Amino acid sequence: MARCPDARGRRPSRTATLAAACALTALAPGVARGQQAAKTTWDRVFTAEQAGRGGEIYGGMCASCHGPQLEGIDAAPALNGGAFFANWNGVSIADMVDRVRISMPANAPGVMSRQQVVDVLAYVFSRNGMPAGSTELPRQSARLLGIVFRPQRGR
Repeated sequence: MARCPDARGRRPSRTATLAAACALTALAPGVARGQQAAKTTWDRVFTAEQAGRGGEIYGGMCASCHGPQLEGIDAAPALNGGAFFANWNGVSIADMVDRVRISMPANAPGVMSRQQVVDVLAYVFSRNGMPAGSTELPRQSARLLGIVFRPQRGR
């Protein structure tokens, strides 16, 4: 399968792709910045409307690499399932937003606004079975520090 091109239309080497994946994986464990989270992604921290907006953004900016079903394509990892859950378990949503914002999309890192990133994350959470609520996932880091990603309820 073809790899996603960078900003100059070049395909990243497998070594560069592997190095980037290892770096993100190494950064993922634990609750960020020593904060104790009061909420998890199971506590209805996003709205269905927000997830809908995120789905539109995902379709236009993410699906070509991560797949229309979040299954991952070539070197782009899946955004569901065991490896995704293990890599992000316990990570604050603030850190998830920051990492996505500076590294995605692969062909133009940093072009997504914080609002677009949190909307896409709301979509990813909804596609992973996490329930929507009545309050949108905020875009402010300080508010996101109190929410952590959990692949299952109560864990």
